[in-house]
Amino acid sequence: MSKNYHLNQIHAIAKSLVAALKHKIILLKGDLGAGKTTLVKEIVKQLGSSENVSSPTFGIVNEISVANASAFHLDLYRIENLEELQQFGFEEYLHTGDYCFIEWPEIAIELITQPHHTITLKHVNESTRNILFI
Repeated sequence: MSKNYHLNQIHAIAKSLVAALKHKIILLKGDLGAGKTTLVKEIVKQLGSSENVSSPTFGIVNEISVANASAFHLDLYRIENLEELQQFGFEEYLHTGDYCFIEWPEIAIELITQPHHTITLKHVNESTRNILFI
């Protein structure tokens, strides 16, 4: 699915994504400010979370309660090598069976062998984004 959307349509976009999810590992790609964290916030709302979701850039991983389960929101922006991924137990999150939303996944791509979705966000203009969902 590839689609342009206005920022005020994020709720509807998240709802359609949740309906299309077949895998619990979701990779999010896009430039700074493209809306990756905003999209994760909306998706976890759709999954039943009432928590205030924030970017895990400095903590690397945030755990979020969704319905009767957990979700993990990982931000790998500051990770520089595979050793750092191993130090915080990256692969363990992939094997929990819970949702894993991974921003900036490029450094870890060789470790992500499980079936997953990739969402790529691009700026079209100040109020419009393009989303590619695979």
